[in-house]
Amino acid sequence: MATVSIREARKAFGQFEVLHGVSVEIEDGEFVVLVGPSGCGKSTLLRMLAGLENITGGEIAIGGRVVNNVPPKDRDIAMVFQNYALYPHMTVFDNMGFSMKLAKAPKDVMEREVGRAARILGLEQLLHRYPRQLSGGQRQRVAMGRAIVRSPQVFLFDEPLSNLDAKLRVQMRSEIKELHQRLKVTTVYVTHDQIEAMTMADKIVVMNSGNIEQTGRPLDLYDRPANLFVAGFIGSPAMNMLEGEVTDGHFRGPDGTAWPLPQAGKAGTNGAGVVYGVRPEHLRIDPDGIPATVQIVEPTGSETQVALRVGEQALIGAFRERVSARPGEVLPISPDPDLVHLFDRKTGRRIDAGQPA
Repeated sequence: MATVSIREARKAFGQFEVLHGVSVEIEDGEFVVLVGPSGCGKSTLLRMLAGLENITGGEIAIGGRVVNNVPPKDRDIAMVFQNYALYPHMTVFDNMGFSMKLAKAPKDVMEREVGRAARILGLEQLLHRYPRQLSGGQRQRVAMGRAIVRSPQVFLFDEPLSNLDAKLRVQMRSEIKELHQRLKVTTVYVTHDQIEAMTMADKIVVMNSGNIEQTGRPLDLYDRPANLFVAGFIGSPAMNMLEGEVTDGHFRGPDGTAWPLPQAGKAGTNGAGVVYGVRPEHLRIDPDGIPATVQIVEPTGSETQVALRVGEQALIGAFRERVSARPGEVLPISPDPDLVHLFDRKTGRRIDAGQPA
């Protein structure tokens, strides 16, 4: 196991810079998820950590050793790819033990280590099969087993679940987390799926356009997003955002509707142009609430998601109770004032309650 330090890392392809001085500190044994939309630079950063991409500027250290110019095979890392990258002509045993065979490890040592990994991943009955005889989840386990056999300092995962169906993704998500808890190996995991990030990570790094927007524990990012990008990216369904101004202790949207503010924020933001954020699950049905016109009702079983409209503003509400309203009907709603978020309309940065915009 090892710490990973990424300091002011830059990556350019010719004149086009895709990473703009990224810094991340990863503790020994920590599970860190790099998350962001396609093209944000998360996979490029992972490949730089693996040594598959050269670093243009800055520094990457693994276990205190700077590895900028160290070949991938000498970095003591193991990578699990999106497409599994298994050899089709080799059995599961041979695929998992291939790195040890290249290293000319004794046969008994290879059998012991492959057997250990197979027991951990439930692959003992599949060691003599070929990849074509396996399901997608089984192939992913083999790819993980190949990484475990190497006993690396750091595991790297590059969107390993994106080729699986929804049910299997949930299952594999739990298995990867359980594997980390058992092995306690430093892990860096790349995904564009914020649900994967929230459920698996000790720490999340939210990336956008080659920069880091915010780093923190999953619930810290959910409860206190640093800016509009993080607020809109973390959480599903996404946070509702209304543009307007704070006047007379309320937020007022373009149509003049008054929305409640946290008690501590009523004076500090008076007269400011802000974005008012409220998560769908923090709206409630309230007979004395704001009239909202129902657009679409989507029952999911555990909750009911309702597309609403207040004036020209579209909103989503996620209600634990069953909602029988039909499109066109009016549903009165209220946000929980203590769970409202305010952001500066110009900069997009979070406004802390009681602080001026």
